[in-house]
Amino acid sequence: MKQSLFLSWALALVTLCAFTQCSSTQSDAGGNMAVMATATISRPDLTANGQLIASLNDGITNIETGPTRMRQGQTTPPLQDQWVEYEWAQPVKTSEIEVFWWNWEGTITLPKAYRISYWNGTEFVPVSNAEGLGLTVAEYNKTTFDEVETTKLRLEADAAQQLRASLLEWKVIQSPNSPNLSPIVKTNGDRTVMRGGTTYLTANITSVSPVENTSWTKVSGPGAVTFTDKDKLNATAVFSEVGEYVLAFTAKKGKDKVTTNLQVTVSEPPAEGRLDVVYTKNYSIDSPLWDDRAKAMIVNWIPWCIDQCENSSLSTGGLDNFIEAAKALNGKPYAAHKGYVFANAWVHQTIESICIALMIDPKGDKEIIAAQEKMKKTLEKWIPIILAAQEPDGYLQTAYTLRDPERWEKRWEDRNRSAHEGYVSGYFIESAINHHTLTNGTDLRLYNAAKKLADCWADNIGPNPGQIVWWDEHQEMEQALVRFGRFVNDMEGNGKGDRYIALAKFLMDSRMGGNEYSQSHVPVQQQYEAVGHAVRAVYLYSAMSDIAAETQDPDYQSAVMSLWDNMVNKKYYVTGGVGSGETSEGFGPNYSLRHNAYCESCSSCALIFFQHKLNLAYHDAKYADLYEETMYNALLGSLDMEAKKFYYPNPLNSVTERTPWHGCPCCVGNIPRTLLMIPTWTYVTSEKGLYVNLFVGSTINVERVVGTDVEMVQKTDYPWDGKVSITVNPKEEKEFTLFVRVPDRKTSELYDSEPALSGLLSLSVNGKAVTPTINKGYAEITKKWNKGDKVEFVLPMEVQKITADEKIEATKGQVALRYGPMIYNFEEVDNGAHINEGHLGTGVLKAEWDPNFYNGMMLIKGTWADGKPMVAIPNFARMNRNEPRDPQIRTSRSNVWVKQ
Repeated sequence: MKQSLFLSWALALVTLCAFTQCSSTQSDAGGNMAVMATATISRPDLTANGQLIASLNDGITNIETGPTRMRQGQTTPPLQDQWVEYEWAQPVKTSEIEVFWWNWEGTITLPKAYRISYWNGTEFVPVSNAEGLGLTVAEYNKTTFDEVETTKLRLEADAAQQLRASLLEWKVIQSPNSPNLSPIVKTNGDRTVMRGGTTYLTANITSVSPVENTSWTKVSGPGAVTFTDKDKLNATAVFSEVGEYVLAFTAKKGKDKVTTNLQVTVSEPPAEGRLDVVYTKNYSIDSPLWDDRAKAMIVNWIPWCIDQCENSSLSTGGLDNFIEAAKALNGKPYAAHKGYVFANAWVHQTIESICIALMIDPKGDKEIIAAQEKMKKTLEKWIPIILAAQEPDGYLQTAYTLRDPERWEKRWEDRNRSAHEGYVSGYFIESAINHHTLTNGTDLRLYNAAKKLADCWADNIGPNPGQIVWWDEHQEMEQALVRFGRFVNDMEGNGKGDRYIALAKFLMDSRMGGNEYSQSHVPVQQQYEAVGHAVRAVYLYSAMSDIAAETQDPDYQSAVMSLWDNMVNKKYYVTGGVGSGETSEGFGPNYSLRHNAYCESCSSCALIFFQHKLNLAYHDAKYADLYEETMYNALLGSLDMEAKKFYYPNPLNSVTERTPWHGCPCCVGNIPRTLLMIPTWTYVTSEKGLYVNLFVGSTINVERVVGTDVEMVQKTDYPWDGKVSITVNPKEEKEFTLFVRVPDRKTSELYDSEPALSGLLSLSVNGKAVTPTINKGYAEITKKWNKGDKVEFVLPMEVQKITADEKIEATKGQVALRYGPMIYNFEEVDNGAHINEGHLGTGVLKAEWDPNFYNGMMLIKGTWADGKPMVAIPNFARMNRNEPRDPQIRTSRSNVWVKQ
């Protein structure tokens, strides 16, 4: 290591002391510097940089693991060379490490050997005279070597099986003459808080030795800030005025002072009651795009899901689990549960998809009629089978009914939070809602069974004597209970659904003592950053927004708006997807939005629900802008154009093709049940009138609009054309306000578009031009409405170039394209190697209608910088035209972002 590196750091330290009046501070020699490092581990597909790993320097050496268990279909990982690495923000000196190995009771093969290397400024080189390098399990193995000065240290293991699992801890001991490392101070992030509500402040300090003093202070803001426990890591604050504030947390170690700031936006809570859901009932589609997509799902995808759920040869499990559970309940011999503990989910989702598909007018299409006949027969076959698997008190999960009692003694056990009891129950309850609307309440089998299931949970879980405290690691039940509670209240009145809404809140209030992966690390009211598994997270946030709207709880309102802001403005893909995948199927750090995104299809489904709930709560069109974006760009293309294959993850640079099924088919029914709920996403109602959120050619009857039903007939070729005509047909003449969404393509602070587009080009009512008031993104039209009244308007539709925030490393120097709500994609089949190597030209980009491209789509055409023609297609249509290629070739065949 060059001597100048240490000298330069020493000079900087002297300068720091001169400005902070440092006194001599006790040395941290002998302390563990690993806690101050960033840890990464090698991955076969990321040979250069590796993957972040937090468990290597967290001080936890849990060996009460039992043997490792392979999931069904998994194979033993091969032995291969692997490495882990520490990196510090400043040079350190060390001559000693300690490593803690664990072989999971002999079921993981430890490395054959390992060695230590350090970064000399140019490359990694071995340390000299290393002694130790032991591999004894369940204790720290000490290794010494000649002192090195470095910013990176690497442990390289030979022939390791699962280094991440077998290396539990790695300590790096500070040398006596190594300068102390400054504490690392982090807070729980920027947030929004409702005026009069409380915000919960948390600071985390990482230091080799303890700090001496801490404090929270106000830096700026328009009003007073009242702190409690301001000298502690955990404090609270209340703000007197609306506006932008900056708070600071300061930690002192000797005379060394480290301060970090956080921003707080103080807002007024929603002033009005929530809007009302429009339930999906019989409707007709009159849109070339949506006719095609709906038909493909009805004719191909949903019948395929039915067949797969009935295929007893599949290891993923399906209807057979319900059949076996019924045998067990009746004291008959039964087979073991098949597939994951949550295998019931895709059966319940498929039932809900069937119910919604049967509400779509086939308009005489023989293929749709035939598919719907199959679906009707399926319902009559499946419903008795599923209900036969429901336990006498209403509990329903076949994995429990068919369990091994030694491993799973009783329901709702702390050790079995990962058993997805609530997750599968939630999907069953939601399926019952759409079965009720399909039959218009004439068939109550699923509805009554869902009430029985919800009552079972509400009887056993809660704050009352004899009840238990519980939360499920995978959220879904919470959203389902609120949806169902509202539905029961609408169907039966007298607050009969209120206990289900109260249970949903109790389940969320109980979440604590867990981990970020399942959003149980702190109480939900104190969560301000989107973390962990993206599907779990967004289902939780959806339910939280429901509870905020139902109860006006300011802590829930504050947390929901903070989480929304963090996700949409720091962790949101231009396609409307979420989940970078840097954590397991989940969110990464702020602004970390790699092109190889995870963006699981289920997370897009959950996000549509979440944005819709916020639209209900805040009466603001921006949330509909967002769920439209997610629907068209992140979710619609999860199925191929024939709807015979699907994507589980949806990266922005596609390498692999879709697959017919998946080892974890949790998305297969979720995709169609979400996409086909068009009436629910298109309209919402209030005491004042009717809101139009989506523009889809359709005929939909909206019930209970200021005391009457209103048939809404949309005629439009949107999203290809901006002209929209809406005929309003109230059952009887009524005065009310029609709120028409005025799209704003600026949906996230992360992305800017040129030209910026919002507003309306024109609007008329019964042929007369109108200049409406626009409030919260809605054009308001108030009048007495009669049958045949027509509203016509034109939305601006131009090709837009999109650039991203410079904080996003992956998109620097790159550009994406949009037309209307559609994000576009550059495919290898049209553009060759230009999609990965070329630069987009500076010439005019034109939207051109191609009637032969999958029954007609708007394409974007232009040139690359070298003059070669460029074609971009809607992102949802990507990866449908490729020729087979060697699977070892990993270059992208389809990109959202290209070089500019």
